[in-house]
Amino acid sequence: MRMQKFGVALLVASLLLVGCSNSQSNRATESQNRPLASLPQPKLPAIFGDNMVLQRNNPIRFWGTAQPGQVVSVKVAENRGSTTAGAHGKWNLQLAPVPAGGPYEVTITGGAEPIVYRNVMVGEVWVCSGQSNMEFGLRGASNAQQAIDSATNPNLRLFTVKKAQSDIPATDCVGQWTPSTPDAATSFSAVGYFFGKELQASLNVPVGLIHTSWGGTPIEVWTSRTVFDREAENQPFLEQYAKRKAEYPEALEKYLKAMQTFKNEQAKAKAEGKPAPKQPNRPQPPMAPSCLYNAMIAPLVPYSIGGAIWYQGESNAGRAIEYRKQFPAMIQNWRADFDQDFPFLFVQLANYTKREDQPSDPAWAWLREAQTMTLSTPKTGMAVIIDIGEANDIHPKNKADVGKRLALAAEAVAYGQKIVYSGPMYESMRIDGDRIVLKFRDIGGGLMARDGANLTGFAIAGSDKKFVWADARIDGETVVVSAAGLGQ
Repeated sequence: MRMQKFGVALLVASLLLVGCSNSQSNRATESQNRPLASLPQPKLPAIFGDNMVLQRNNPIRFWGTAQPGQVVSVKVAENRGSTTAGAHGKWNLQLAPVPAGGPYEVTITGGAEPIVYRNVMVGEVWVCSGQSNMEFGLRGASNAQQAIDSATNPNLRLFTVKKAQSDIPATDCVGQWTPSTPDAATSFSAVGYFFGKELQASLNVPVGLIHTSWGGTPIEVWTSRTVFDREAENQPFLEQYAKRKAEYPEALEKYLKAMQTFKNEQAKAKAEGKPAPKQPNRPQPPMAPSCLYNAMIAPLVPYSIGGAIWYQGESNAGRAIEYRKQFPAMIQNWRADFDQDFPFLFVQLANYTKREDQPSDPAWAWLREAQTMTLSTPKTGMAVIIDIGEANDIHPKNKADVGKRLALAAEAVAYGQKIVYSGPMYESMRIDGDRIVLKFRDIGGGLMARDGANLTGFAIAGSDKKFVWADARIDGETVVVSAAGLGQ
């Protein structure tokens, strides 16, 4: 009896499965057989649009949604391809690579009316991401007005991802492509703009920049949750986030009460002709792990790109040891999700805060070391800017040189040009009596001090491990460091 019931159950289940399969197949056939005039237009994410730049010499990727079974076709220049939307309405396709050029029209068909994107260029596409020093707009940079006035460049295209957070990977973002003009460039990332300007002039091809950054953010929010959970170093951040999330409602309630008090005191001060009191700061809700990756990186995947530039680290300076693994893991995370082994270039933190009277062990130095260690990851490059920061400003205004140095790194790392793009990099050391001899690589035509000045910033310790400021001089391809009265 049990066997009979079991057999009947299997038979019913089989019939249901066949019925579902036939039903899905029938819906697909119906969609394909319906006249185009009755079909809705396919939908594509915001990264596709007028004025966009498509990556040259790489397969060009398109994706979006349509009715299940709906046939979607895409044409770029003389390249065209078709695909069919799956059971959940998703579709994607790749077109053969196209060399740099344009302007082109991109045509997507499959619905009642074709979708046409106009003034499309093919060239180099770079993602610009990080925290506030990447977000820093061109309007605030040194010599901003001069840069803004000369920003008109039809071969430089800009796209800014609107700030957003998400608990799960999003499928779209808010933003639009625009050619570089004074109006468009003024609020765009200054580092990104100067990088793109230099790269466009050097390569003489169209360049598209996708700016996606958010000030004050740690690397943990830019990493996918899959990778975040895999790294044990990230667990303290998760615990901190849970604690701050639990404390936020109380902090917000205190702020709202403080604001009411402020308004009352402000009105009283105005009536009495006295200075207004200081307004309380609104507490910011904590950012969840991966929330910016989900909302501001995932919607770009898998757009074909030439590379990424990154300016971040200030918010991780107190956790530099963890950063040694977090940063390379994030780079590999992005590459895996985009399914592209693209070059990744980053900015080492600038000098910030005044020089100490005695050698110290600052958190930013540890973070710079973690960034330098990331160069062991293939296809990476680093722009050193410790000479152009501002001791009293965490947001140095000289963004032009930052962009230029990143562009030099791109020319070497991404495009294989045989140029000197990096400052001297430490290679090895040896102890020679009461001196330490440091050897460097990437020295170009040789080591030199700017304007012939004496070398500064070197410290040395003896057996007591107490560091003191040291004398340093260039000796050929080495730097010799010593301190009077200091033995081994």
